[in-house]
Amino acid sequence: MQRVYDAIDLMILQRVCSGYGVEINISALSKMLKRHKRTIRNRVAALLNYGILDRPVFPFKALFQEYPLLVISYADLPYDEKTIEWLKNDKNVFAAYRVREGESNMVIFEFHKDVWDYHLWREKIAAEGKIPERSKRAPSHNYYFSNKAIFKYEPSTPIELIEKEFKEKGSVEVNGYELDEAAIEVLKHLLRGEGVRVNETLLAKELGLSRKAVLNRLIKMQNSGIILNPLCRFPHFFVPPNYLLVLALVEVRRSLEVVMQQIKNDPHITLAYRISEGRYNLLLFGCYKTVEDYLRWEDLYNERNPGCFGSIRISILSPRMTIHIDQQKVSLGIIDEKLKEVSGS
Repeated sequence: MQRVYDAIDLMILQRVCSGYGVEINISALSKMLKRHKRTIRNRVAALLNYGILDRPVFPFKALFQEYPLLVISYADLPYDEKTIEWLKNDKNVFAAYRVREGESNMVIFEFHKDVWDYHLWREKIAAEGKIPERSKRAPSHNYYFSNKAIFKYEPSTPIELIEKEFKEKGSVEVNGYELDEAAIEVLKHLLRGEGVRVNETLLAKELGLSRKAVLNRLIKMQNSGIILNPLCRFPHFFVPPNYLLVLALVEVRRSLEVVMQQIKNDPHITLAYRISEGRYNLLLFGCYKTVEDYLRWEDLYNERNPGCFGSIRISILSPRMTIHIDQQKVSLGIIDEKLKEVSGS
């Protein structure tokens, strides 16, 4: 069931979900970590400038209620400026990667209201020339999943893998920046939302409201599950920079509940669905440094739960295959559309 919003809530959401009025609190981080402000400021600047962290925002958790359908589409599309521009701007496209699987050269992750809404969207983008007509491309192969089936949603959990590598090797390089202990501490805190604040005064002035009114509305929206607490995320949501995204359809033949509990505690898995897709009953978004790391992960689960895995269909997506899309775009598209509806009425 979709939520009902008023115009003021939507105007606040429009800003805080884009990062306006949401700030990293250097002083608070300095006190938490017991380090000099200059040290903290330098590490924060590096993490942002090297593309290791995205800007701080309020995540729009209601996305999954507003668009309850996830469509994963393996498509045959031209890899040109026109297509990339469409992917970056379309309000339903959350992420996209180049692939080479049969006749498909791209995998696109989309959110929709329902299957009918998806079909209308496909007809529209074809009619507008956003994608080539059917005669000029291979048909896409689509998977449909309900967002109600999510049983793990922890985009920040791979920080545990980064921290483990640092402890084992003494150093970790990400996007050309060598993380030290201070940088990892800052990264951990910001991914958890510690040291991220909202500037209610700035928002109040922008919207012509009192500071207390803005704060009360934000608290109410957090308590009702519309938004999460403000935080930073990795720029590509599913995985940190320099990590492979392994998209896996998994058949668990036995001990499903046990395996699901292990996945909940597994830092390799950022997003997981319980599904019914042919023989597959789990959809996993996993992050690994190398293909060998992924194979070791499989072996570990088979050792813990002998014979638990049957068939597995994986797509290995590297950082070089990533099409850079703002992860807040779909959420902001929903908010903008609702604001237009409210303003029109």
